[in-house]
Amino acid sequence: MRRYLLDLGPFRTSPAYLRFWISGVVGGIGVQLTAVAIGIHVYELSGSTAAVALVGGLALAPMIVMGVIGGAIVDAFDRRRVLIVASSISFVAPLGIAALAWAEVTDLWPYYVFTTLSSTMGALVGAARFAIHPRLVPREQLPAVAALSGLSAGLQAALGPALAGILVATVGFAWTYSIDVALFLVGFWGIVSLPAILPEERSETGWAAVASGFRFLRGAGNLRTAIWLQLVTFLFGRSYAILPAVGALVVGGDATVVGLLTAAGAVGVILSGLLSGRLGGVRRHGAAATAGTVAMGAAVAVFGGLLLAFDATGAPASEVRPDMVALIALCAALALVGAADNVAGIFRTTMMQSATPDALRGRLQGINTLVLTAGPRAGDVYAGLLAAGGILWLPPLLGGVVIVALALLAARLRPTFRHYDALEPVP
Repeated sequence: MRRYLLDLGPFRTSPAYLRFWISGVVGGIGVQLTAVAIGIHVYELSGSTAAVALVGGLALAPMIVMGVIGGAIVDAFDRRRVLIVASSISFVAPLGIAALAWAEVTDLWPYYVFTTLSSTMGALVGAARFAIHPRLVPREQLPAVAALSGLSAGLQAALGPALAGILVATVGFAWTYSIDVALFLVGFWGIVSLPAILPEERSETGWAAVASGFRFLRGAGNLRTAIWLQLVTFLFGRSYAILPAVGALVVGGDATVVGLLTAAGAVGVILSGLLSGRLGGVRRHGAAATAGTVAMGAAVAVFGGLLLAFDATGAPASEVRPDMVALIALCAALALVGAADNVAGIFRTTMMQSATPDALRGRLQGINTLVLTAGPRAGDVYAGLLAAGGILWLPPLLGGVVIVALALLAARLRPTFRHYDALEPVP
């Protein structure tokens, strides 16, 4: 049975990685807490899913710029120092949002400004964290690191939203944002405690470095396909922008319901991560990533179908007593979405870390960070705007079908991706 459980080898091999992982979980919980609270807050102030979608949509352009140049910065300088500077700038965002809430500011644009700052610097932080992992553990432990990263993301996405729903419903927005400030400081501890991580070889700087990253990716068909699959799932598989409306119009109840719905996907991530031990023995990473993406798309479509079914009943949602049948069914579907996406993500991440030279890892993740950060925001815009007319089931039902179709098409067009062998990683 132990072979099926999560491999904790990287914790024993590298105490620095253990500290980095723990602090990342704690700090990430704060980020997720504020992300969910902001969605509820903006929806409460505006009553519009489109306004919620703009929380992420307005950050797209700055994140694209930072994602492009951030990877080159990571490859050229001490990665620990880059992470410290980027995190310090990002700390302004939770401080500012908390101050706005305590001052009871009702204008939306200041909240948009601080969330844009957080998302922009998050692109640089993500590139640095990705490039640091392979320097802390041996190469053979990268699949375990990918699984632990998925578990970390799952814990953040489960605990943060659930905590946000409880705190917003009990102590209000100002205290909720203030708790994020405290969690951020804990996350900063793991960064400061890292050793210096200098480039293994001298790297280009400026636009020449950016261009070399894109040249590498242009010749790396397998990695392009992995990034493409990630982008597809973000664009058409995101449901977070509509969850406040689902809670208010379909399930009923208070902000706690929105927190539970948002956390459900992360529960699936956690469960699949805890049972990921056998995944380290899979060699066909491309085929496994495709299968996971197809399963994820099917689960997204199921979520949309459930929304359609509950909408067809015509029963009005109660603010006092939520519909428990709807809540349980929708949470189960979202848990399946998270589990399938995490399995696919483990193989995608391992491919990108093992098949990319260390001197280019920052730039590759800088490009991939565009997907990891801008992709969800674009997905929120897609879901929020498509559901703006009150048709909440349409974005996930349509999006799930699109994910399945595009994943199968990508695998069909790239035979080398289908046959990718982990023992002979080819970018």
